[in-house]
Amino acid sequence: MSELQAIFFANEAFYLAFTGRDLRAMADVWAEKMDVCVVHPGWEPIYGREAVLESWHRILEASPSPEIVGQSPQVLVNDSVGTVVCFEEIKGNFLIATNLFVRQSGRWRMFHHHAAPTNARPPEEGTQPNSIN
Repeated sequence: MSELQAIFFANEAFYLAFTGRDLRAMADVWAEKMDVCVVHPGWEPIYGREAVLESWHRILEASPSPEIVGQSPQVLVNDSVGTVVCFEEIKGNFLIATNLFVRQSGRWRMFHHHAAPTNARPPEEGTQPNSIN
């Protein structure tokens, strides 16, 4: 499996944990051996693994938590950092997200997630240079 594919699958694991409301899987996605940060839409930045996971606990345990679908990932590989820029669809509306990954213990783990509103829409499938179709 190429590094591009491995980062793509790490990103998919994040969205599967999100849509499945799986706190254990979400914790497994996040890096353990470095500082981490998350910026949820409309929230202040949250730093530190414990605080980041607590924020996900609050979101995933909320009722009702909206279904989030990651779309049109663009994957970039730069040495030990992988970047995914993608759209998040929520009930027909879109956010744009940046997910940063680092290789730890032989696999890619997230160390930063930032999602924000956008007026843009995902491009047609197959029109992106670093997407996995």
